[in-house]
Amino acid sequence: MTRLETLQAGLKNIADCAIITDEVGRRYFTGMRSSAGTVLVFPEESFLIIDFRYIEKARNTVKNCEVILEASGAEAKYAQLNDLISKHGAKTIAIDSQTLTVAELATMRNFLDAEIPADGRFGGLIRKIRMIKDREEIDKMIAAQRIAESGLEYMFSTIKEGKTERELQLALDYFMLSHGAEALSFDTIVLTGKNTSLPHGVPSDAKVKNGDFVLMDFGAVVDGYHSDMTRTVCVGQPSDKMRKVYDIVLKAQLAALDNVRAGITGKELDGIARDIITTEGYGECFGHSLGHGVGVEIHEMPYASPSSKAVLQENSIVTVEPGIYIEGEFGVRIEDFVVVKADGCENMTLAPKELMIL
Repeated sequence: MTRLETLQAGLKNIADCAIITDEVGRRYFTGMRSSAGTVLVFPEESFLIIDFRYIEKARNTVKNCEVILEASGAEAKYAQLNDLISKHGAKTIAIDSQTLTVAELATMRNFLDAEIPADGRFGGLIRKIRMIKDREEIDKMIAAQRIAESGLEYMFSTIKEGKTERELQLALDYFMLSHGAEALSFDTIVLTGKNTSLPHGVPSDAKVKNGDFVLMDFGAVVDGYHSDMTRTVCVGQPSDKMRKVYDIVLKAQLAALDNVRAGITGKELDGIARDIITTEGYGECFGHSLGHGVGVEIHEMPYASPSSKAVLQENSIVTVEPGIYIEGEFGVRIEDFVVVKADGCENMTLAPKELMIL
């Protein structure tokens, strides 16, 4: 079945119809990128209602649902939706409560002639469908990852003593965007020195010094699909403590990668890396989860964390990114992202992980 057909099948147990209004959802289910539009889904047929700016493109692009020109004005738009809802005898409308704002929900409830519960079931269905990737989706993420890895190679010759975090961030961003990325997966993180102890620090005017770690967390987007990776390198010779911590993080990451497989829980996978770091005396310095899913959004199901009950499924995606962050000193994180398989994983990340000294 297609994605939309799978959604329609699951919708039957939730509501009479559903409305999707967020950009990610529209693109995922129709295959077309736009900043506006409404997908109205019934168990037997679906509609993309979209304004004049996109109508020509939609008619030429969207094949899995009927494309309708959106009426001008809010009241006319909702009257148009009500006509379709009435025609199909729908009494309940499902919405994605994870993307719809309170104001948008209030407007829908005011204008639409049907009950609109916000119980989270439809959003859960969407994310369950999105969690399992087909080969085309995986290939798009691999393409995005190759762009990011080319960017990493470029940074090896760009990172130098005296460069600021902000300068390095901009250099990496420009490289990815000028080498095929349609967008960045998220705001690129480039940190150096003491700032590397901030897991999600914001690049600043801090300058790289001899003997500093430089931590880079970044990704590219290809056809809507994200990549995600982190590498920590050193400019000049690291201290013995820096080497020791790097080796612990790498050991924890490799152990977790060796245990990724369908059937393991997110909690179990997280524990494999966390136990190694804790045994080495740095458990309190690993304060975030081991990983998360990646796809049309940078954070998706499943999650690998100390509290995660998620069971990893074949062809889901998960990052493996342990870290140690020592306040006021330095931090290390190493991140790959992988495709879960029945008896292991396909690592989409090819970049080297041994400590790189620039």
